[in-house]
Amino acid sequence: MINRTDFVYSEASEPHRIRTKQILKQFPQMRNLIGKNPATIFAIIGLVALQVVLAWVLRDQSWWWIFGAAYLIGAFADHALFVMIHECAHQLLFKGRSANRWAGIFANMPQIFPSSISFERYHIKHHSFQGVHELDADLPNRWEAKLINNSFFGKALWLLFYPVFQVFRLSRLREIQTFDWWIVANILVQIVFTTAICYFMGWHALAFLLLSFSFSVGLHPLGARWIQEHYLTHSVEQETYSYYGALNTVAFNVGFHNEHHDFPSIPWNKLPQIKKTAPDYYESLYYHTSWTKLFFRFLFDREISLFNRILRKERGKVALTDVSKPDVEMEPATL
Repeated sequence: MINRTDFVYSEASEPHRIRTKQILKQFPQMRNLIGKNPATIFAIIGLVALQVVLAWVLRDQSWWWIFGAAYLIGAFADHALFVMIHECAHQLLFKGRSANRWAGIFANMPQIFPSSISFERYHIKHHSFQGVHELDADLPNRWEAKLINNSFFGKALWLLFYPVFQVFRLSRLREIQTFDWWIVANILVQIVFTTAICYFMGWHALAFLLLSFSFSVGLHPLGARWIQEHYLTHSVEQETYSYYGALNTVAFNVGFHNEHHDFPSIPWNKLPQIKKTAPDYYESLYYHTSWTKLFFRFLFDREISLFNRILRKERGKVALTDVSKPDVEMEPATL
């Protein structure tokens, strides 16, 4: 049994820009998939409405109903809203940056905690500097990995308090600007929304929304998505994994993670077409077919710990201001 006590270090550059260039050279028609999907705003409106309606219905119900509805329905709705916020972070709804940010703030409302704008800041750097510890917020802290180790109890606690551990990572990401008026706007909208929920619906409604948020990112099969994306579950050489399971239908294709990293300017509805257009590049990679299976494997497999991540010190020639659009920036003449 391998019991890692440190991360896996690599001197190779992150794999996605290289593969993007190769695919565009062989399949230049892939550029036709790049663009915006303004219809995504209707999905956001529907999901926000669903959570508000459920909160209203559950305002006078017992805690069993609240926990059950949050685990079986609310978690999936909140997880889908995370995907919508992700689309807004990549500016994949509207042409204007401001319109995308307001859409992300609106999608963030049922999740109670203001995170949409902060997510954009850190997530784009995750794309630009995958594996660089001082810039990639997706990587756990060293003390975090040591604390959790490879035990069932530690990993269960990590999933349960996943958002809390993420907050502790921010102190090491000193090069990333975190505070501006967009952050203030995000916070103010959340305060108004949360106050309205408490005033008009009561504490049971707020509890449903809080539990939905917790389950959507934590101790729930949906929490396996955080393991699926970049944890070394099959090979120490492949650092990004896709998920091709049935839950992509309610998760807006977020499982197509290799495809998304290769082409971050392609919206969620067209991600499956990337694999169909260039199957040889993706079918040769390891992938997951079940978040539920991975959820239990992560908890019980002692060979998987938070140290199962690739770190690199080489940033390449990527500027700190990079907005992570390699598929757009690679002009045909440079291929």
